[in-house]
Amino acid sequence: MSTLCRDCYHKISIGAEHNHAAVCSNCGGGRLVEHSELDTLSLAHIDCDAFFASVEKRDNPSLQGKPVIVGGGDRGVVAACCYIARIHGVRSAMPMFQALKRCPDAVVIKPNMDKYRDAGLAVRELMKNVTPLVEPISIDEAFLDLSGTDTLHGHPPAWTLAKLVDDIENKVGVSASVGLSVNKFLAKLASDLDKPRGFSVIGAKEAKSFLADKPVSMLWGVGKSLCRKLENHDLRTIGQISACEENWLIQKFGSIGHRLKLFSSGEDDRVIQTGQAAKSISAETTFNADVQDIETLDRHLWQLCDKISTRLKKSDLSAGGVILKLRRADFQLITRSRKLSVPTYLSEDIYNALRGLLDKEADGRFFRLIGAGTQKLGSIDDARIGDLLDSGHVSRARIEQAIDQVRAKFGSDVIGKGRGWDKGKQ
Repeated sequence: MSTLCRDCYHKISIGAEHNHAAVCSNCGGGRLVEHSELDTLSLAHIDCDAFFASVEKRDNPSLQGKPVIVGGGDRGVVAACCYIARIHGVRSAMPMFQALKRCPDAVVIKPNMDKYRDAGLAVRELMKNVTPLVEPISIDEAFLDLSGTDTLHGHPPAWTLAKLVDDIENKVGVSASVGLSVNKFLAKLASDLDKPRGFSVIGAKEAKSFLADKPVSMLWGVGKSLCRKLENHDLRTIGQISACEENWLIQKFGSIGHRLKLFSSGEDDRVIQTGQAAKSISAETTFNADVQDIETLDRHLWQLCDKISTRLKKSDLSAGGVILKLRRADFQLITRSRKLSVPTYLSEDIYNALRGLLDKEADGRFFRLIGAGTQKLGSIDDARIGDLLDSGHVSRARIEQAIDQVRAKFGSDVIGKGRGWDKGKQ
């Protein structure tokens, strides 16, 4: 049995007569990780704990010990919450009014995505310092493959990971949890087992027995709909799926049947993929009161397009398609998409394409949310060629470039087009 102290990174030798150690014999610390495969496992999933809320508590020490919810207004949803708020039953994506009923003393903070993105990038740089094989999953989590790093760092990956999450906490100011295993599925599962500041291990030998009595919802890719379908066939545990023939699973559930069989047996053949390109860039606004009039919808649509365009330019990307998202007062979601004839990164082009979709939907109904998105992303050079038949393309690009230069010098709020202004506040 290999044992690692996460407080002093000391390797503890435990006699055969002992099942486990209570404290480190070197420093007396109690954060011990014990596992028979600890010296050989190298595939990890690292997930920052309650990331948005942790960044806010980092920047405002007075929030320590208080329930914190990051989200937008009474009519918005919970983007993230700290563990104190979770104890009261608050969860991500929960409507804000429900969250505040469950935790009325919570401190609600409007999301600051720029700040979270900076913190996330700082975490990612620390990850890349220990291995080049980093596959980001979101702003605050990633898979890492530390195969072959023993010689570089002078110790097995588990030791490197323990030091890494301590560096994340000390240098970035947020805590993180580690899942260490033989593949991506099990590593992701392990990182959720002992949050916050956890370090959990699932070895190859124990994988099937560990999964056997777990609910099917723990399988990667099994959402509510598939979960109901599985339960309709009396498949409620992962072990029950593992006992099924793969051909039968494919016959009943389609191509996902292969993945169900693989994961339920603790197997996953996916490898770490670095540098995955973004598939879409989007933004949305939840209104404080339901909106019916086209002028208000149009103003918010333009603001979203302007924001998306800025993100495209910063990432050197262009978009070949757009998506409009509307949520009605009865919470019914409407999405409409359109392919662009020529890729673009210009806010004016994105807005014009989406405005046509909005005109068809804004028929007097009330909406509580509007969202805009771009898809079919490619290099910004794909758009710079422009549409040879569009004589106004160069003019629009020059205008936006001038606006961007002013904003870069004086701030994003100093200049904009009139359609983005709230005329009632002028």
